[in-house]
Amino acid sequence: MQVLDLVLWCFGGACLANAVPHCVSGLMGRAFQTPFARPRGEGRSSSTANVWWGFVNLLAGYLLLCRVGDFDVRAARDMLAAALGALLLSLYLARRFGRFNGGNRPEEA
Repeated sequence: MQVLDLVLWCFGGACLANAVPHCVSGLMGRAFQTPFARPRGEGRSSSTANVWWGFVNLLAGYLLLCRVGDFDVRAARDMLAAALGALLLSLYLARRFGRFNGGNRPEEA
């Protein structure tokens, strides 16, 4: 196993994690931030653009996990690499987009 495979699988996990909010927002018919919105990363894109972006992320995740090296979902090291990428990107995006969607402030009891 090469270190490069682990790094690419980490990015694959990040792509799969990033696909979730875009696909879900698009399927719900809601606008959500994409790299194509104005201002970039702050404005919202249409639900259709989010579905497209979500599926691009799904495809990228598939290619990185299934076509690079010998990724095995039963191997702890392989899954840990993908899960780490998903977790790190998810935490970053939660903070980044929480300021636009109200997620950075604690709920009032």
